[in-house]
Amino acid sequence: MPTPTLEQWREQVRRWLAATLPPKGFDHDEEPDDYAVFHNLSDEEERALLDRARAYQRARFDAGFQALTLAEEHGGRGLPAAYATAFAQEETGFAVPPSTELISVTVGLVGSAVAVYGTPEQRRRLARAFQRTDLLACQLFSEPGAGSDLAALSTKAVREGDAWVLTGQKVWTSGARFADYGMVLARTDPEVVKQAGITAFLVPMDAPGLTIRPIRQMSGGSSFNEVFLERVRVPDALRLGAPGQGWEIANATLAFERSASGAGRRRKGGSVGDVVALARRLDRTGDPLVRQRLADLHVRAVLHAATVDRVARATAAGRRPGPAASITKLMASQTLTLTGRVAAEVMGARIAADTGEPGTFAWTGHLLGAPGYRVAGGTDEIQRNLIGERVLGLPREPRADNGAFSRLPRS
Repeated sequence: MPTPTLEQWREQVRRWLAATLPPKGFDHDEEPDDYAVFHNLSDEEERALLDRARAYQRARFDAGFQALTLAEEHGGRGLPAAYATAFAQEETGFAVPPSTELISVTVGLVGSAVAVYGTPEQRRRLARAFQRTDLLACQLFSEPGAGSDLAALSTKAVREGDAWVLTGQKVWTSGARFADYGMVLARTDPEVVKQAGITAFLVPMDAPGLTIRPIRQMSGGSSFNEVFLERVRVPDALRLGAPGQGWEIANATLAFERSASGAGRRRKGGSVGDVVALARRLDRTGDPLVRQRLADLHVRAVLHAATVDRVARATAAGRRPGPAASITKLMASQTLTLTGRVAAEVMGARIAADTGEPGTFAWTGHLLGAPGYRVAGGTDEIQRNLIGERVLGLPREPRADNGAFSRLPRS
């Protein structure tokens, strides 16, 4: 089938969305004053949110609008990234059910990784189920001693017959309590350089020896979890890729995030428009200092959107986004943090207590959650290192971790 033009594609998408969803503004169930960066929901509310999001993802999959940029040989549509961007833009006019990180990780990351690196049996049994959200999957990557330096992970997997025994701890896992599977990175060979001795596995989250503990955030929610693996036995049939291929798979999985089809994304906290509306509601737009802060926030948001668009265009043209991806992450975390600060400045003392005024105290969820986004997905400091080395050509930081993992100093 020939690829439609971008305008033909948009028309197809609009027709399907109009037949599937009400127009934006029609869905009155969505909480209008939720500016939280991270969810603060009970388990029952989280499950209800997931049910709504999964119903939409299944309809999208069945209509052929899922896995848009994934190659056709891996079960996707094989479309340029511009088509996925167009789909996401068209969605903004409709009442798309709010979603969670667990949905986007399942569909865009783990589902894509299984489709590309999985065995024929894994692709048959799991790839479609992940992309359709019949099954949900979380990422078990980060550890207490391996966050931005993910290759320093110490969770180990030892081969015992036709299975592997996993022991270790993972942390900051979004949605672990609601996931069916976890994509685990574990060290299978400590006698090679740290990147070379890692293997990926798909672990059932109800496996004996696996314990999930919610982490209470200062913003109130428990969307993150720590996961403990105490001699968790995983059949070799659930190994993803070859032994030692885990670092390649991890990097590919994170690359899928940049070119994902837009599934499962949710707005992270309040926007510039929300802050402007807040200032108008509180009659603060006549204050020249407030106007200056709002203008600065608007300019930063526009620059961030333009940079994101540049990365999307480069990807659509088949070019690697390179350091620009780090720049967009850094700009996103800075804009998110500034949004909360400006909202707090506009409100003054109202940010400290719930006065009952609509759309005011709800900003505390944003203000307390935004600092976490400076750590999630690679810290701001790591992004600055990448920009310094790869954009500005500054000397690389000296490294002392080039030998075998077993001989590296660890605190």
